[in-house]
Amino acid sequence: MVGYLPNIGETVVAFLAAASVGAVWAVCNPDVAVGGVIARLGQLEPTVLVTVDGSVYAGKRRDKRAEVAELRAALPTLRATVVVPRVGLDTSELPGAISWDEAISVGGQLDPVSLPFDHPLWVLFSSGTTGAPKGIVHGHGGVVLEHVKYLGLQLDMRAADRFCWYTTTSWMMWNFQIAGLLVGATIVLYDGCPTYPGAGAMWDVVDEQGVTMFGAGAGYLLACAKEDLRPDRPLDRLRSVGSTGSPLPADAFGWVQRAVGRAVPVQSCSGGTDLVSAFVGSAPNVPIVAGELACRSLGAAVQAWDDGAPVIGVPGELVITAPMPSMPVHFWNDPDGKRYRDAYFGSGAVWRHGDWITITDRGSVVVHGRSDATLNRQGVRMGSAEIYNAVEPLPEIADCLVVGVELPDGGYWLPLFVALADGADLDDALRAKITDAIRTGASPRHVPDEIIALPGLPRTLTGKRLEIPVKRILQGGDPHTVVTATSIDRPDLLDGFTRYARKAPV
Repeated sequence: MVGYLPNIGETVVAFLAAASVGAVWAVCNPDVAVGGVIARLGQLEPTVLVTVDGSVYAGKRRDKRAEVAELRAALPTLRATVVVPRVGLDTSELPGAISWDEAISVGGQLDPVSLPFDHPLWVLFSSGTTGAPKGIVHGHGGVVLEHVKYLGLQLDMRAADRFCWYTTTSWMMWNFQIAGLLVGATIVLYDGCPTYPGAGAMWDVVDEQGVTMFGAGAGYLLACAKEDLRPDRPLDRLRSVGSTGSPLPADAFGWVQRAVGRAVPVQSCSGGTDLVSAFVGSAPNVPIVAGELACRSLGAAVQAWDDGAPVIGVPGELVITAPMPSMPVHFWNDPDGKRYRDAYFGSGAVWRHGDWITITDRGSVVVHGRSDATLNRQGVRMGSAEIYNAVEPLPEIADCLVVGVELPDGGYWLPLFVALADGADLDDALRAKITDAIRTGASPRHVPDEIIALPGLPRTLTGKRLEIPVKRILQGGDPHTVVTATSIDRPDLLDGFTRYARKAPV
C-alpha cells in the first residue's frame, strides 16, 4: 500500500491499517513533483494507492487530481485507489476510485496478523540526488525496538505527552513522529506552512494544542533565531524542543530559551533515513551543551575513525561498528545485497555513514557535516557546518553553500555561494562582514576565495544542501546528469552554478 498524502490523520490511519495486515507501506508528500513520486513508488509495484484530491499550503488550495491521474497511469499494478477529500473536489474523473468514507465504512474486527521479526514494515527512499532513489526497507521488529528505546528512554517521552514534529510525509521524521503512539503519547499533526498566516503560526499550534515535546528541522529553528522571533504565547506545557536535519548552531540553542521564556532542553539529534532513527542525540540524565549532541544513543556503537582507528577529541568519520535494531533489512530490488553493501560498508566491516564528527572527552558529539563534503585546504580539514554556523546568523544572508573544489591543475578553489535576504546587496562591506565572521567564528584558513551571490540555492526535498552535486558541476559536470531534477526543490537554480565551472582560484 502506498500513499500520496500529507501529514494528516488519514495518513496515520492508512499506515496502521497496512501494518496490521502485514502490507508494506510507503508514502510521498503531495509537494513532490509527480515524476519524483513515480520514481519512488513505482519501484514497489503497489496494489493500493491512498491519495488526496488536493493540498493546502499558506492559505492556498491546490488541485492534485491531474497528478493523481498521472500517478495511477504510471502504476499498472494498482487494484484500488482511495481518495481522501482534502479540499473537497469532484473525483468522478478518477474512474474506479472510492472515497475515504466509503473505504472506512466497512465494519469488522481488528485482528492484526502475526509476522516474522524482520517482515518489511515500510520502505523509505534516499534523496535520489545523484541517481534513482534507493528503496530502504525496514522491518517491524527492529523499528519497534528502536523507536520505543529512543522515544521512551532517550527523549523521556511519556503517555501524558503531546508530541509534534514539523515534517512532511517524505521525511523520515514523519515515521519517527508517529512512533509516539508506541509509548502511549498523543501525536499532533501539522500540514502546512509554519509561517502562515504569521511568523509565529507554528508556535501558535504548539501552544493551542498543548504540545509538550516539539521538534523541527534545524533550518526552521535557525530561521526563527535569525529573526529573533518571540512567540506571543505562554507555551507553558512545552518541556522540550527537538532538532535534526543539520547541525544546530549554539546561538539557536540560546534562542529557544529566550523564545520559550525559560530553560527547556534542546534535544538535537542526528541519524538518517537509513536508520529511521538517531544514533547520536540526548538523554534525560546527560547534560546538554549548546552546539553539541549530548551523547551516543543506547545500542549504537558509534565511533569517530581517522585512518581506520577510533579517535577522541579530534574529527573523524562516523562509523557504526556493531548492528543496531533498525538498520535496513535490505534495499528494494537488490536481491544479492550488493547495492546495500556498497552504500554502507564498501570493502570494510563497519557501517560508514558519511558524516564527519568529533566525539569529545565528555562523550558528547559535534557534527561537522558530510565527510565527502569536508573542506580540506592545505591539509587542514574543516566541516562545512562550521562555515554555515558563522555565516547563517548574519541578517543579510538568507541561505549559503560552501564547497571545496579540487582543480585539474592541482589547485584548490573554495567558493561560498550566498542567497541574500530581501534588500541586501553583496557589496564590499558585506563581503568584509562575511569574511570576518568566518575568520573569527570558524577558521582563518578557510576564508573563501570568492563570495558569489545567486538568486537562490536549491536543496533536496527534505531541506539538505547539495554540496556534492554542486561540487561536481563546478568540476565540469552537467547539472542535468549530476543531480536528479525531481529530487530537489528548485532545479531551475542549478544552471546558475555552471558559469563558475572549472574556474581557477583568484
